[in-house]
Amino acid sequence: MSAKIIDGKAVAEKIRGELRAEVARLKAKGVTPGLGVILVGDDPASKSYVTAKEQACHEIGMFSDDNRLPASATQEELLALIRRMNEDPAIHGILVQLPLPKQIRESEVLLAMNPDKDVDGFHPTNVGRMVVGQQAFLPCTPHGVVQLLLHSGVKIEGAHVVIVGRSNIVGKPLANMLMAKGPGGNATVTVCHTRTRDIGAFTRQADIVVAAAGQPGAIKADMVCEGAVVIDVGVNRVPDPTKKSGFRLAGDVDFEAVKEKASLITPVPGGVGPMTITMLLYNTVESARRVAGA
Repeated sequence: MSAKIIDGKAVAEKIRGELRAEVARLKAKGVTPGLGVILVGDDPASKSYVTAKEQACHEIGMFSDDNRLPASATQEELLALIRRMNEDPAIHGILVQLPLPKQIRESEVLLAMNPDKDVDGFHPTNVGRMVVGQQAFLPCTPHGVVQLLLHSGVKIEGAHVVIVGRSNIVGKPLANMLMAKGPGGNATVTVCHTRTRDIGAFTRQADIVVAAAGQPGAIKADMVCEGAVVIDVGVNRVPDPTKKSGFRLAGDVDFEAVKEKASLITPVPGGVGPMTITMLLYNTVESARRVAGA
């Protein structure tokens, strides 16, 4: 029997409905959650992503401060804009769209941001808080993965989760979240990566497999046990002459084959993707709630 498809769009819309109500409640108290967005350059994928985030803000009643800098912008120009947002009480979250042009040092940009407005969850202070179990903004994609599992009724506590990928954006923070004590945690976590010998030997033991390797079709059917839950974080552009764009989006999982063995599986697109922006909204609303003291 084919796996049940986890509909990331439906879960994201449910959470956004809850956020819409929370935004209305905060507005009644005189606080409108605000997201400051900074895009440097004109990368088409980044522009599309930023536009989607701004639209999502408006859909739930948030305020979005859109800032576009040319690809030639200097480090100091960007830092000055971040400092302005740090000091602006109307801005509760700051998003600097990555990647940045090569003349700008990403590490300095992250450090310049007020950790209490770092709604991407990448500032070292937030990373440290997350690791030791303190209140922190959680990185949006891994947080979205956890929420997908919870909303799908997947039992995380006591489960063996194998994550394929060790990036700072997905693999590492997700491992910490799933190991943490409390709802969405208490799992036993194994992390595989490019230097792991025989990844399949580990993924076949997993109750939950999370593919975040950045390689299309990396997880094959023979690497998954019967009834496993499979979460595909990968978003890869694969050449496809039948598409107007010349490519199609594909995940890190061989979807058609793996869905015949898994119990639950996320598609690409329409799985983890919608959750990333939703959790960005969640963090920004949470930041505003803290400021409002409500």
